Amino acid sequence: MRAPDTTHGLDDLWHQLTGLSPATPGIDRDSIAGKRILLTGAGGSIGAALARSIAAADPAQLILLDANEHSLYQIDRELASLPRPAHAQPVLGSVTDRALLEDLFRRHQPEIVLHAAAFKHVPLMEQNPFAALTNNALGTYTLAQSAAHHGAERFVLVSTDKAVAPHSLMGASKRIAELVVLCLGSSGATRMSAVRLGNVLGSQGSVVPLFLEQIARGVPLTITDPEARRYFLTLGQAVAALLGALAVPHVPGTILVPQVAPPIRILDLARHLLEQHVGHTLSGAITFTGLRPGDKLEESLLSPREQWLPEAHAGLRALSSPHPTAVELADALRSLEEVVQQRDLAGALHVVQHLVPEYTPSSQLTQSLPHAEEARA
Repeated sequence: MRAPDTTHGLDDLWHQLTGLSPATPGIDRDSIAGKRILLTGAGGSIGAALARSIAAADPAQLILLDANEHSLYQIDRELASLPRPAHAQPVLGSVTDRALLEDLFRRHQPEIVLHAAAFKHVPLMEQNPFAALTNNALGTYTLAQSAAHHGAERFVLVSTDKAVAPHSLMGASKRIAELVVLCLGSSGATRMSAVRLGNVLGSQGSVVPLFLEQIARGVPLTITDPEARRYFLTLGQAVAALLGALAVPHVPGTILVPQVAPPIRILDLARHLLEQHVGHTLSGAITFTGLRPGDKLEESLLSPREQWLPEAHAGLRALSSPHPTAVELADALRSLEEVVQQRDLAGALHVVQHLVPEYTPSSQLTQSLPHAEEARA
């Protein structure tokens, strides 16, 4: 059986699940046209969609940064085939590479930074906590410091609802990335924003491609819990929100959240896809596996320590979010870098919980702490 198409009909799927139109606001070309733009994570689902939209808005230069060679090759090749040149410059490397970023900013002097590079899979990051912290937290800090040092005009971070009162280390690492933007954006000339997204329907590694692959193989669809719910938005809505953030008047200490539909039960999504592609939902077509380490039953867009602000702009709501001072953040991240380099999990969790006091480590991480203690002895 051939796998169902995962690239078409997602707007229709979103409309059928929510009853709402998937239409998105237009992109402000004036924020992009003639600008030198650095896009990290350019080969991922969101990154590639951003690259296509930016290329269509006639930037002076589009620097594509990605650590995955194949993904970078694919998006660079796609942009090179456009009728009008995209002025794209592919750069193979990581946001954790300070020397690379220094050279990149010095040579290309990007005016806008869109930061989509991140490790996002919750269970995988529970098993690889140092990778999550290095890439998502410390990498964001390195990139934001470079942008501020070289006088970039705007810096937009792609964040996630999993950063809200996180149960997973991936979520905690993205919350630290938000704190970086809040702290560094509160002073200095570079205007920094974080845009907190829900699950992007059909993105690489997300639930819809997984379900469609399971349908193609004729195996049961796996769901953690019958009451698990998630916020969903289409790829077009995510791109519009991120590029729309460039036009939002900067208010230090705020995070932007697109207007999204109410959370959708994953069970309802699975049943809908089965009916679409199989024609019915048989007994045994869905298997419940239980929540995995780091999983939540339902995500939130706002933590108990945050509050909505009355301001809204182009479908984006602003919220105020507490954060440490820039000095406090720098001290904490210096400590985090040290314990990560030492592979000291107990020390890393201590720093993370200091920065994100609402974070609850999973049992998978806490049960491994005695082994970390033995390794240091």
